[in-house]
Amino acid sequence: MTDLPETKDLILEPQGSVLTIWFNRPEAKNSLSSEMVSELHAVLDVAAQDASLRTLIIRGKGGIFCAGADIKGFKSGLQDVEPNADDVARGNRFFGDLMIKLNEQPQTVVMLVEGAAIGGGLGLCCIGDVTIVTRDAKFRLSETSLGIPPAQIAPFVTERIGLTQARRLMLTGARFKGVEAVHYGIGHMLADDSADMEKKCAEVLEQIALCAPRANAVTKSIIFEATRRPRAEALDFASRGFASCMLSEEGREGVTAFVEKRKPKWANE
Repeated sequence: MTDLPETKDLILEPQGSVLTIWFNRPEAKNSLSSEMVSELHAVLDVAAQDASLRTLIIRGKGGIFCAGADIKGFKSGLQDVEPNADDVARGNRFFGDLMIKLNEQPQTVVMLVEGAAIGGGLGLCCIGDVTIVTRDAKFRLSETSLGIPPAQIAPFVTERIGLTQARRLMLTGARFKGVEAVHYGIGHMLADDSADMEKKCAEVLEQIALCAPRANAVTKSIIFEATRRPRAEALDFASRGFASCMLSEEGREGVTAFVEKRKPKWANE
């Protein structure tokens, strides 16, 4: 595995082909400080170049996933200096860049959500390839109750749950829990508690292990290009990805393993 960057607000736990990234500000309910966002940017940049990494797991220390933006830190910053609108917009957009990067990360991204996922934390739930939530986890898009819009997460939440539910949840700040989160499509799987969440995560990791790493990465790129390009262009892009994978060492191994009725090498790694 490539050497990972030093971090203060994140704890990094590599284990084989899986990297677990822990939000580590439990005293602040793992709210997203600018330092944490910068650290996560750096970790994702390194991970994206590491072909040995197949899965990223993101979760929070202290029994809570993420309480969203660090509002107290932002308020303190306003007192220290008088920012202009461009500075504020630039800082906000920096988190949007993180959302894009994490959303399109070549690895499979698994979100383990317990305790609470508020504001930006809920936004992060919406970009997990697999998001597992506990039954009692609390969710809310609280930004408008603070006098601000859910600016950078709005496109991702809307894409995940649809326009009508996104409008309702953003414009009312409605509170809900894990069952509703799965119903809305924010979460894919409902766990009874933390122990059950760990069990379900282990099952997901077993499923991911059966999938070829590069094929998964190319599949994610095809999915996103399908949302951005006209249909014919998207299919052209997909055909090139298919050819690249089919002719690769990974593709040849997959076909050979199928013919020989055995597991491919990556499934045993």
